[in-house]
Amino acid sequence: MKTSEEILQLITDYLVSVPYDRQPARLYDPIRYVLSMGGKRIRPSLMLMAYNLFKEDPEVILPQACALETYHNFTLLHDDLLDNADERRGHPTVHRRWDANTAILSGDTMLIMAFKHMMECPEHLLAPVMRTFIETTLEIDEGQQMDIEFETRNDVHEEEYIEMIRLKTSVLLACALKIGAIMAGAPKEDVDRLYRFGERMGLAFQLQDDYLDVYGDPATFGKAIGGDILCNKKTFMLINALNRASDEQRKVLQGWIEAENPDPNQKIAIVTDLYNKIGVDKLAQQKIAQYFDEARACLEEVNVDDDRKDVLRSYTDNMMHRNK
Repeated sequence: MKTSEEILQLITDYLVSVPYDRQPARLYDPIRYVLSMGGKRIRPSLMLMAYNLFKEDPEVILPQACALETYHNFTLLHDDLLDNADERRGHPTVHRRWDANTAILSGDTMLIMAFKHMMECPEHLLAPVMRTFIETTLEIDEGQQMDIEFETRNDVHEEEYIEMIRLKTSVLLACALKIGAIMAGAPKEDVDRLYRFGERMGLAFQLQDDYLDVYGDPATFGKAIGGDILCNKKTFMLINALNRASDEQRKVLQGWIEAENPDPNQKIAIVTDLYNKIGVDKLAQQKIAQYFDEARACLEEVNVDDDRKDVLRSYTDNMMHRNK
């Protein structure tokens, strides 16, 4: 069994070794740039860990792991362009370092290259692997569109939000685990269990991100807290606050949502206080724990020796900042 550190090193070395020797160079340079920025490499790591549950040579699926990391970074590149973001991981975004047209074309090329890498698998596995990958990419776009539509709605319900983050975030983690298991020749029951594990873990992970944006420690969260509050992002927190508030609380909350150029610190403090009074902090913690427990139950059902699951258990515990 490979450790999580060994798996990450395999992925890092492989990504560096991928050649970009086609022309024109200006089309491919941004791809190399994006993939060199680092990151946690969560999705390719999960793919190799799932494979490693059943087989001892996870390095053989590095092309598919590279495909998933390339695809994920393609979505980030286009997200940055849509959001007109200046930085990603401490580096200028592609449309800032080059221009918007280059970002669009290089992003499109990244998407095509992701499919090219994913297809580098044994012929008998090509159909199930590509079906999984194609379905996932469609679902992610559907989730992205739902997220965009939520921006102009104040009547979003929790169930809709959960479905949106399942599509936008969770299914790619689930896809990573499923393809890793498929490539390892795992039984269908275990393939399905690992997919559900990734799906539930992804929900817990995204909800935790919502929670930490309000209640996290900036030193460990990696960014200033309150960003979602300032931009009125429809998170689990805001949606439940709007749906559960008293008439007076909703009036105050709506006032801050509609305020033009509010004092940032004041807005964060007042909205956070409303969240506390309405109880969405505890609601979020309960939901995170629920999805984490459901995910862990799916992993426990995977029919391999228990000690083979230790790397995946530990890795996902660290993702969720769990100590047990």
